[in-house]
Amino acid sequence: MRKWYILIIFGLMCCGGGDKEAIGLSVEEGTETVRSIVMVIAHRDFRDEELDEPYRLLKQAGYRVVVASTDTTEARGMLGMTIKPDITIEQIRHDDYIGIIVVGGTGCETLWDNESLHGVLRGFQKSEKLIAAICMAPVVLGRAGILTDLIVTAYPAVKDDIGRCGGVYTGSDVEKCGQVITCSGPQAVQEFGETILSTLSDER
Repeated sequence: MRKWYILIIFGLMCCGGGDKEAIGLSVEEGTETVRSIVMVIAHRDFRDEELDEPYRLLKQAGYRVVVASTDTTEARGMLGMTIKPDITIEQIRHDDYIGIIVVGGTGCETLWDNESLHGVLRGFQKSEKLIAAICMAPVVLGRAGILTDLIVTAYPAVKDDIGRCGGVYTGSDVEKCGQVITCSGPQAVQEFGETILSTLSDER
């Protein structure tokens, strides 16, 4: 009996004794490392396709995607999409992710002055990781001090906000300036997602 007890304890030690997978962390699945990306949405009135399209593209490419918001209760998009965020913005640790994407929509204005999100974004910038924002979301980057002297696009209605934050607004569908990717809105979401994927692939 003692022999079997020792063998069981030894087996648990070798196997780790628990689930090694955690939200946001890179883990081994088979022989490949799964890399994680966090997408930030407003809890109400995020733009549905700006979440859905990049989310699907990244998942199909093998990335783990974590959704964050100001609350983990059910969030609702402008067009009726519902999703339960995995974590709150305050729980985002930039060390756990290879990039961050901020989704737009009219509700995104509630995130423009979110100090917790500003701090998270500055952490990604300092670590030279991918930062992406679409539609009205580039204003969040601007108010976090991320866009100074960068070539940027965004929803046309917020171009003056981008200028006041030090960004150089172009009005193009998608702009990539260093590790920062911005997009003007849902009409260019496919290109936005593909640019994100291309940038991540170049870093492998």
